[in-house]
Amino acid sequence: MARSELRPVVKLRSTAGTGYVYVTRKNRRNDPDRLTLRKYDPVARKVVEFREER
Repeated sequence: MARSELRPVVKLRSTAGTGYVYVTRKNRRNDPDRLTLRKYDPVARKVVEFREER
């Protein structure tokens, strides 16, 4: 079975400028815009905003 294009794999890059990346899937139907999540950045050692990279 092929992976659905409805839930593509996206990279979330840290806005702290550390270059740290999380990889996740998102639902395009519920989140058509770029995804932003607040997650822990181990390089900066704090919770920062991560934005979807294309």
